[in-house]
Amino acid sequence: MLAMGRALMSQPKLLMLDEPSMGLSPIMMQKIMETIVELKAQGTTILLVEQNAQAALSLADHAHVMEVGEIKLSGSGQDLLHDENVRKTYLGED
Repeated sequence: MLAMGRALMSQPKLLMLDEPSMGLSPIMMQKIMETIVELKAQGTTILLVEQNAQAALSLADHAHVMEVGEIKLSGSGQDLLHDENVRKTYLGED
């Protein structure tokens, strides 16, 4: 939270976030994701690297799914979120 606050003080046009939800409680993770949505709505471009695929894809205009450093899939966040292969392989759904 502190790192995010410091980054926002400079009013960046591009905000790069690496695993902002790592180690956070579910409530705090939700607050971080809500903040990202607000920043996006205000016009800030956000590059988000996140292992919580469900959260990341639900926020993303465009997304890449990587595996072992290689891009396996690309598309809109919503398309990938609803892709059967992504749901089974990366979201653990049947």
